[in-house]
Amino acid sequence: MTEIAFQIILYAGNDRSCAMEAIQAAKNGDFDEADRLMEEAKTELGKAHNFQTKLLQDEANGNKNDINVILIHSQDHLMTALTVKDLAIEIIELYKNKHVSA
Repeated sequence: MTEIAFQIILYAGNDRSCAMEAIQAAKNGDFDEADRLMEEAKTELGKAHNFQTKLLQDEANGNKNDINVILIHSQDHLMTALTVKDLAIEIIELYKNKHVSA
C-alpha cells in the first residue's frame, strides 16, 4: 500500500511540476514548449491514475486496503495535480489569446 501511495505522489508531483513549467513557458511566449509540457503532464497524470485505479479495483474486488496517512497524502497530491493541470490549461489559453491580440 505504501509503495502504491508513493507512486501516486511521484507521478502526481511530476504532473504538477510539468503544468507549472508549462505556465511559465506560455508566459514567456513559448507555446510549443507549453504544449509539450502539458502533454508530458498528461502522461504523468495517467501513470498516477493507473495506480489509483489499481487501488479502486482491489477494493471493488473485496480486497480491503489499509488506509494510512501516506495514502491520504497521495490522494491529496493527486487532487492538487488535477486542479493545477486544469488551471494551467486555462492560463495557457489566456496567454495565447493575449499573445495573438498583442
